[in-house]
Amino acid sequence: IYVMSILGFDKINYHKASPYFNTEVKNGLYLSYLTIRPVPARSNDILYTIESQYTHRPDLLAFDLYQTPDLWWVFAQRNLDTIRDPIYDFEAGVEIFLPQSELLRETLGVN
Repeated sequence: IYVMSILGFDKINYHKASPYFNTEVKNGLYLSYLTIRPVPARSNDILYTIESQYTHRPDLLAFDLYQTPDLWWVFAQRNLDTIRDPIYDFEAGVEIFLPQSELLRETLGVN
């Protein structure tokens, strides 16, 4: 989250890796309704079985795959039929699709 001071008002701006990046900020301080950032399915997505060290820790898997924990939420967005709660449904043995980093660069504009 970046907070900027403009004419005495604080304004919140979210980083491109944030799930809130496209969500409107009301009065410079408050988030409106969440604007979903879709992560589309691609034929080259990798089917992956979550390992025990990543149970309830999508941030650790995001770091290992994309070198940033900030993309923890892309697993839930890509696997809406499997993951309803992005933390507690992220359990060992659950099969999910992993988006390729190129897709995240294209669709989200992240490095």
